[in-house]
Formats: sequence, structure tokens, C-alpha cells
Amino acid sequence: MKQPQRVKSLEELGRVRLSPNFFMRDFLYSEISQIEGIPNIPDYPDIAIQSGRQLCDKVLEPIQSQFGRISIRSAYRSPAVNAKGAENKNQYNCARNEANYAGHIWDYKDKDGYIGATACIVVNSFLPYYERTGHWQALAWWIHDNVPDYSSMYFFPKLAAFNISWHEKPTKEIKSHILNSRGILTRPGMGNFEGRHNHEYDLMLREVMG
Repeated sequence: MKQPQRVKSLEELGRVRLSPNFFMRDFLYSEISQIEGIPNIPDYPDIAIQSGRQLCDKVLEPIQSQFGRISIRSAYRSPAVNAKGAENKNQYNCARNEANYAGHIWDYKDKDGYIGATACIVVNSFLPYYERTGHWQALAWWIHDNVPDYSSMYFFPKLAAFNISWHEKPTKEIKSHILNSRGILTRPGMGNFEGRHNHEYDLMLREVMG
């Protein structure tokens, strides 16, 4: 598929079904694109679709199957949109393009030639539990234990939104930007990485799942 240049071809890209519950159009909205007037359209749609299907099938679908509807806060960024976000980093909080290849920029391989995709999501049913307890780690550990194909997670304070990635060479790292728990929750080699972590999320599951 060529890069869309007309409304009709962009509609066709948006209609591509990435998984049973997600279409490409779900991932193309960008506030930076809207405000700055920069089209958020992949240069290489076929790579974006390939990466997005892996993210949706292997990561997002299992989360939605367990917890119900998830909301997409931010996902695909074109190189031009991401570059504007990196240029205004204090305002838009985007990493430079090279760091976002195979991340938010789905249609470009990273420096090692791997593909990947990132979406920032909110797990809607988890919000009341998070707002009451602040225990974002419960969701992080559940995903770690039950969604083996995730590559990385990065949690933020508002709405317990978090970046979650699929990547051909996963890092298996969980980070937080939430006050009082900033830093790395786990990564390979840390003492808490292996095994099950039910004690972190059993109470959350009972509350969230009723």
C-alpha cells in the first residue's frame, strides 16, 4: 500500500482491521497533528499495519479481553508529527525520532532493523481502583504475568495511562513516571522479574471484575 494522498485512500487505510476489536483508524488521532496542522499518515503503511497487528493481536486484545474496553490516548505518530513533538519536548513530551522508530513511529524500523509499535492506553475499568488506591503496579504486574508478548510499559499519573509496546526484540521493562514510584519496577535480571505476582493484583481483580 502506498502512502495515502487522498481522502479515499486514507479512508481505506483506516478501514484496515488490525485485530478483532481494532482498526487502523483507532490509532491515527494525534493532538499534535490537529493543533500543528501536520498530517499523521504513515510513510510506509504496510510496515505500520504489520507492526500494529502484532501490537493489537498479542498485547491489546488480551488486556481488553480481561478488563473490557480500553481507550487509546496516543499511538501512531508520523515522523513529522513526532519531530514536532520532540522539538517542543517541554510541551509535547516526545522523544526524538530515532528513539521512537519501532515505538510510536510504527512504520520505521529501529537502528537494529527491528519493527515494533507503541500505544498509550487507559484501562477504563481499572480507573476507580487506581483513583482509590494509587496502586498502578497491580495492573502492571497482571500484564507482566499474563501478556507474555508485551515489550515494555511506562506508566503516567493521569488516568493511570501507560505506554505499552510490542517489539520484535522485547526489553521486558516496566517504568513509572508516577510521583513516589518513579523509576524501574522490573526488568530482566532484577530479583522481582521471575515468577508469579498474584499478591500484587488479586485484590484488584476482585474489585475490578466484581
